[in-house]
Amino acid sequence: MNNLEKEKTAINGYLMLFVLLGIVLICIKFIVEKELVLLIPIIFISLFMLIGLTIVNPNDSRVLVLFGKYKGTLKSNGFKWVNPFMARKKVTLKARNFDSTPIKVNDKLGNPIMIGMVLVWKVQDTFKALFEVDQYETFVKIQSESALRKLAGIYPYDNMDHEHEISLRSGGEEVNHQLENELRERLEIAGIEVLEARISSLAYSSEIAGAMLQRQQAIAVVSARQKIVEGAVGMVEMALNQLSEKQIIELDDDKKAAMVSNLMVVLCSDKSASPVINTGTLHQ
Repeated sequence: MNNLEKEKTAINGYLMLFVLLGIVLICIKFIVEKELVLLIPIIFISLFMLIGLTIVNPNDSRVLVLFGKYKGTLKSNGFKWVNPFMARKKVTLKARNFDSTPIKVNDKLGNPIMIGMVLVWKVQDTFKALFEVDQYETFVKIQSESALRKLAGIYPYDNMDHEHEISLRSGGEEVNHQLENELRERLEIAGIEVLEARISSLAYSSEIAGAMLQRQQAIAVVSARQKIVEGAVGMVEMALNQLSEKQIIELDDDKKAAMVSNLMVVLCSDKSASPVINTGTLHQ
């Protein structure tokens, strides 16, 4: 970030008060000696010099402008005195939070979603903040919303169809990093330093939230069923292998098919199996 501000030094305010106290003593002397001709201009100058006294609190600054020309930024803390003709504009250097209200946007797939963010920022360059943009605080809010809209268009809300694709819901630090970079590029013109940016709220818009919830549930059920089938096939294979190795029973292809069918039904069913006891022969 190219820094355009110039740090300005100022006279100690207590020293200037001491000078003004000396002027007051001179005024008293003129009153005693009844030299009123010099008294009036000295009082006027003293009062005018008082205008130059200013206080700079920690993490605050004063931007000094003399007849429309930027003279520098006063950042040193304490009681200071500057040229009374200089206009002093206060700019705080403290870190600030911007918690955006969730906005309705479309993700990469065109699905309407509600998304919000939290931005931690502070003024880095007081010259840019005051003179490069109009009302830098409003500029931060508008550009933050614009960056959030762009981010939502880059990623889908969820990666239900493409497991390896980065999404807003599962992207985590990578998505937040992308948001921070986008904000830095946009806010650099205003001399704003982005300390942190995070997605604070994320949800489907109300008109499709119910349908998307059903879709997620269906995908979860299919995934669970797939795992059940994979496990059942493994168990059936293990049962047939052990029966063959231990020579417990000799099964032909038809009996194996019947056994596999029965085991798959028992293992894959979502209800408890009801056993049937055969009191006849194996073939009945």
